[in-house]
Amino acid sequence: MTAQVNTDKLFQDLQAVVHDAEALLMATAGQAGEKVQEVRSRAEETIRKARSSLNSMEDSALRRAKELASEADGFVRENPWQAVGVAAGIGLLLGVMLSRRS
Repeated sequence: MTAQVNTDKLFQDLQAVVHDAEALLMATAGQAGEKVQEVRSRAEETIRKARSSLNSMEDSALRRAKELASEADGFVRENPWQAVGVAAGIGLLLGVMLSRRS
């Protein structure tokens, strides 16, 4: 679960960086000069690639989540009583943990 939280945080951070870079490019749109245009062109290309990578990561994560949900559904359908037992055990564990926090 920690790996998923770290992945989600990284994804959010990358989205923020892309958004900030786009805002910076818009803010400097009126700047003139060959060097500024060269840097802007490189930055725009980098942002385009980053957006593409982020979209690919998101699509991949969604596909994997659907696969996991399908596998979980298949397990529950094949082993309903085991699934009930596991859910009850997890519920009990969470209840004990939450009651100790209070």
